[in-house]
Amino acid sequence: MALAELVEVEAELDTRWPETRIEPSLTRIAALMDLLGSPQRSYPAIHIAGTNGKTSVARIIDALLTSLHRRTGRITSPHLQTVTERISVDGVPISPRTYVDTYRELEPFITMVDDSSTAAGGPRMSKFEVLTAMAYAVFAEAPVDVAVVETGMGGRWDATNVIDAGVTVITPIAMDHADYLGDTLTAIAGEKAGIIKKAEPDDLSPVDPVTVIGMQEPEAMDVLLRQTVESGAVVARQNSEFAVIESVTAVGGQLLTLQGLGGTYDEIFLPLHGAHQAANASLALAAVEAFFGSGPGRQLEIDAVRAGFAAVSSPGRLERVRSAPTVFVDAAHNPHGAAALAQALSEEFDFRRLVGVIAMLGDKDADGFLEALEPVLDHVVITDNGSPRAIDSERLAEIARTIFGEDRVLVTPFLPDAVTEAIALAEESDGEPVAGAGVVITGSVVTAGAGRTLFGKEPS
Repeated sequence: MALAELVEVEAELDTRWPETRIEPSLTRIAALMDLLGSPQRSYPAIHIAGTNGKTSVARIIDALLTSLHRRTGRITSPHLQTVTERISVDGVPISPRTYVDTYRELEPFITMVDDSSTAAGGPRMSKFEVLTAMAYAVFAEAPVDVAVVETGMGGRWDATNVIDAGVTVITPIAMDHADYLGDTLTAIAGEKAGIIKKAEPDDLSPVDPVTVIGMQEPEAMDVLLRQTVESGAVVARQNSEFAVIESVTAVGGQLLTLQGLGGTYDEIFLPLHGAHQAANASLALAAVEAFFGSGPGRQLEIDAVRAGFAAVSSPGRLERVRSAPTVFVDAAHNPHGAAALAQALSEEFDFRRLVGVIAMLGDKDADGFLEALEPVLDHVVITDNGSPRAIDSERLAEIARTIFGEDRVLVTPFLPDAVTEAIALAEESDGEPVAGAGVVITGSVVTAGAGRTLFGKEPS
């Protein structure tokens, strides 16, 4: 019954603006929060913005906080398989029943804000605004000790930005969503930097505001640092105040030595692949240290940190969903993400043949994405992920042929058939079986989610 009601609620929410459409205003979400009694002010928060790595960083922070005996609420987006993934308590997505009941409880207040906005000539609340309000209400009801909040798109005008976080995290910034955030890194960084704010007098944060910044291009870093100065935030920069000292490939992940804000943390097993995930781990550790007020000589408890990292999962991020041949799903969807994926595939694995199954959304840089992956893929099977926003598979194949050449590109519009074809292609060469073959399903969060579903993975 709850699943049927969830479908009904989703149909209602889908009549609203999608998260790909934003208006530079927090008026509606702020009004709804006021009507609800400002639930987002009942717990401290760690707020995360950036272009790539946000979800992985959020999930690592969540796991570390849990290991350090804090009850967590987590917002991530977009979802891979089901919308309930976006709102988690204790590291687990809320149930369809909780999702539906929360929406119905908020619905009268949402209608009030809709009516007020439309009467003034504005839009109804967007779906993302509603989901954000639901998450903040769920966290207050739980209640949680700390919220780990990933922005949707941007930062300054992102609906999540009605929260006042004691710790903000900026992951690497790259070109993406240029239509909405600006067509330069400087402009995009300016939007992301909007989550860095002065402390509120009644802030629940246990420490002075801290901004943890991942590796950035110089022009982006300049914008971020200027905002921290204006906001009076303490700054911790990757490869300056904290860093990855060493990463060694291990079975199922990597073994890390991390320089944190409070000292060195060694023998850290991270069950995720790639140098980019090591960097994400470093960012997450610094954020959690900042949350607890760690600094020189004040480290977090090492065994708890090790346990937290070992418990990390990040579905759809170079996630193995099958062996023999190995099949991965990865949510990379822009050139920066594709480059990180390519680096991980080449440095941590030794495939004799690797085939990509690729479906992308129409507003992404397909040329840049495919160019980044070309050196590591022997063939690509172009397909469709079923999203109404997906680029036509024939059009994507045309782009792929200019990069890979005609003989390395196949087109199979139905995703399950494309995966079957890719596996067959990976396993055989001139009719002979090939050992050490692999397949990676990528190009979009939607594609990665469809791949997980195809291989029977439950939402998490």
